Amino acid sequence: MPKQSVRYRKQLDAGGGSKESVELDAGIETVKRLAGVGSDRGYKNGRKRKGFDQTVELCMHLGIDPKQADQMLRGSMSLPKGIGKTKTVIVFCDDDKAAEAKEAGAIEAGSDELVDKINKGWMDFDVAIAHPSMMGKVGRLGKVLGPQGKMPTPKAGTVTPDIVTAVKEFAAGKLEYRNDAGGNIHLPVGKVSFPTADLKENIEAVVHQIQKIKPAAAKGTYIKRVSLSATMTPSVSLAVDQS
Repeated sequence: MPKQSVRYRKQLDAGGGSKESVELDAGIETVKRLAGVGSDRGYKNGRKRKGFDQTVELCMHLGIDPKQADQMLRGSMSLPKGIGKTKTVIVFCDDDKAAEAKEAGAIEAGSDELVDKINKGWMDFDVAIAHPSMMGKVGRLGKVLGPQGKMPTPKAGTVTPDIVTAVKEFAAGKLEYRNDAGGNIHLPVGKVSFPTADLKENIEAVVHQIQKIKPAAAKGTYIKRVSLSATMTPSVSLAVDQS
């Protein structure tokens, strides 16, 4: 078993890691409280450790079979209260559309030169958007962008003729999601500093979206478990209304 840090052991003592489900408001307050628990230890040189505004993440364990193509979940969504950060966006488009893409917020935009730049190893961006006419060229980057989850795809809304709107949405924090091999969906839902009401609204929006896209082929219990955690805390199980 991996060694548990002093901070983590204190958080467990404070109620973290329990498998007993709690109501959403109580779960959010617990995660906020756990995020404030420190190890009370400084660095060896005596300097105190600085805290930071931890990201709050929602994990949903779903009753789907990830090996079946008709049960895989993938898409994008904007949260009503945002996630507390912006994203860097690039756009694959004809050169005559590059200027408007950059004006909308893209850090790089273009065609062959941008493809070549990424082929040479440049990956300093969060989201790649492509105009449909560019997919013949962008497709060659599948082995580079695919493993990092940055390959443009229509399902995630990153292949679209309306590149200006897409750039604005993703730069403002629009989220892409997809299930992992264990049938889980992980999504950031804000920061610990967010008001409880804002985190609650974001979480409810995510749960509603995942419920809405339930695959017809999924049988049995669809949402098996929902948990909430911050960057440096144990998780808290949430009781979620599945109606």
